[in-house]
Amino acid sequence: MLVGITGGIGAGKSTVAKVFSLLSVPIYSADDRAKWLMSNDPLLQEGIVQAFGEEAYTDEGILNRTFLAERVFADLKQTETINNLIHPAVRRDFKGWANEQKSHYVLKEAALLFETGSYKELYKTINVSAPLVLRISRVMQRDPHRSRNQIQEIINRQLPDAEKNKLADYVIKNSDSQMIIPQVLAIHGELMSL
Repeated sequence: MLVGITGGIGAGKSTVAKVFSLLSVPIYSADDRAKWLMSNDPLLQEGIVQAFGEEAYTDEGILNRTFLAERVFADLKQTETINNLIHPAVRRDFKGWANEQKSHYVLKEAALLFETGSYKELYKTINVSAPLVLRISRVMQRDPHRSRNQIQEIINRQLPDAEKNKLADYVIKNSDSQMIIPQVLAIHGELMSL
């Protein structure tokens, strides 16, 4: 059974996914695999070079992240171009990975689960939700190289929490006043019974 887990930047989806992993649920990190695929999937690499030029990779064949970040992040059309290359590669990779798993269900952890439409290929979805002020504070602590404006730009490109909560089958509230483990255990129990 394919289950997605998402949440806006700083909501804590990776932390919640780790709790699921302690319950022996296999976790596929779409963001981590996307980075790996950009450096290891020949079809994706070819598409990136065609779209952004030879400068996208160094002479040694290593992804030129600085070049791509400068070209892509500030330009919505370029962001769309790279997403249209990466998301199909991740989708193929996830399907192959999921077919190799032996558990009752697997989790696909992805920041843009609803935004990309990939949630439609999953049986259930979980959104990790947290107050905006707390999310910004967490990201500023975790990523001191990011400015508040950069964090806000990322948030503005993601669906608002309220919309994600409506689309999700389950919502985990990750605020300072609510414990996540009981919420994870309740969802895990329900998924195991399906």
